[in-house]
Amino acid sequence: MSNHIDTASVSRRLRDLVLDVPNKKVLLSRIAGSEQALDLSEPANCNGFGRIRHFHYSTSANWPRNPLPIIPACNKLGVESRKDMNAQVFQLAGCMWRCWYCFVPYNLLAADSSVSGWFTPDEMIEMYLSVSNRPSIIDLSGGSPDLSPEWILWIMEALERAGQSLEVYLWSDDNLSTEYLFEMLTPQQIRLMSEYRNYGRVCCFKGFDKESFAFNTNAAAEDFDRQFQIMRRLLKETSFDLYGYVTLTTNTDDNLKGEMANFVDRLQALSRNLPLRVVPLEIRAFTPTKARMTVDRERALAIQQDAISMWNQELASRYSTEELGKPIYEIELR
Repeated sequence: MSNHIDTASVSRRLRDLVLDVPNKKVLLSRIAGSEQALDLSEPANCNGFGRIRHFHYSTSANWPRNPLPIIPACNKLGVESRKDMNAQVFQLAGCMWRCWYCFVPYNLLAADSSVSGWFTPDEMIEMYLSVSNRPSIIDLSGGSPDLSPEWILWIMEALERAGQSLEVYLWSDDNLSTEYLFEMLTPQQIRLMSEYRNYGRVCCFKGFDKESFAFNTNAAAEDFDRQFQIMRRLLKETSFDLYGYVTLTTNTDDNLKGEMANFVDRLQALSRNLPLRVVPLEIRAFTPTKARMTVDRERALAIQQDAISMWNQELASRYSTEELGKPIYEIELR
């Protein structure tokens, strides 16, 4: 266990490095010139500290379609649903975990001042508004935005000051690693976030059991259970419009069917319909991941194809065709 990341201590250290609360600034990764930039279909924007992400509804054969965040965004913005949508992404320059499949280079996750820069939310929104043909989605990503829950609230306030709160859909990632949202924000601030109309939060489960979680993140296996504890708090103590991702890579296919059934059981223990709001993500190789590949990781890419079949079977056995076909934002959680 000593070789695993100590999530709590690393999170505390990184939070101090990526967040300046008195001056309302956050540390953003400079994407221009990074390994990540090699995978972009268009150059980094916002002075090199932003990028355009292309979300696609279509996926590989046997994988469920991915409606996130396209379908919720269209619903909130009152526009016709579509199959593809772009988002303006800003990446927080820190993450406590080291997922081997992450498309972000590790130096952009280490709060490295040589490849990052400090910005206020108003400066970010000003850069966003200067983007030609700017998307109607802003994606606050990382790194791990969990480290700085203030960032999301500050961006909401900046959008309101700019008169853009109804024109932009705000989307943020959450890897369910900390409870800083509840520890660093007041109940009133959480309520303000909950009441913000055009906001969706996607929570990513980094594996479907303790072994796959530890294999994927290099964190302690016990942190897998904590993901469910944090998700329970989000469901019970906020009214956020919540969604989920899950990654199905693992280094062993022992009892794959049983472990997948247990995972879906645990999701349903939080909310009977939660699996209907969780989208499995197929892991693919990007430039930063190529140097990280091992025999076990190559095998994990193959095992995920069997795992997704098990996921599909579990959902088909638990939900009706009508439930499976509902727009994801209409699925009731609470």
